[in-house]
Amino acid sequence: MPASPGHACATRLPIGSDGDLAYVRQQVRQYAAQLGFGLVQQTKLVTAASELARNTLVHGGGGGAEITPLDRGGVRGLRMRFTDEGPGIRDLELAMTDGYTSGGGLGLGLSGARRLVQEFEVDTEPGRGTTVTAVAWVSPVPPSRTGA
Repeated sequence: MPASPGHACATRLPIGSDGDLAYVRQQVRQYAAQLGFGLVQQTKLVTAASELARNTLVHGGGGGAEITPLDRGGVRGLRMRFTDEGPGIRDLELAMTDGYTSGGGLGLGLSGARRLVQEFEVDTEPGRGTTVTAVAWVSPVPPSRTGA
């Protein structure tokens, strides 16, 4: 499954209904497990994906998710990209503020999703839609202590 660097095969999923949200979560969990993410990391990824997919549906009017396994020098990761053609985010700084919610979500918002991954980027403009990209890397297992 994990492709060689630069040759990752992305899985594209539509987001247009609550059922699509469940499928996105399922796919993210499956990819995360296959890539070797631990249970806690898997839960963080699924939680971030759930929040971002829901934002895509509710605030962006639907769109899509793209899930891509990554390999950077032997370290595996997962990129999740959520795109919509909705109204965009008028005040990104406010939307990224801890505790900000527009209501109805998990209460994490963009700032919460950002804390659950290592890399996070929002590309938005009023009237143009929004693309949110989140990347997480499998944490390497610390080396065992010898001679201690």
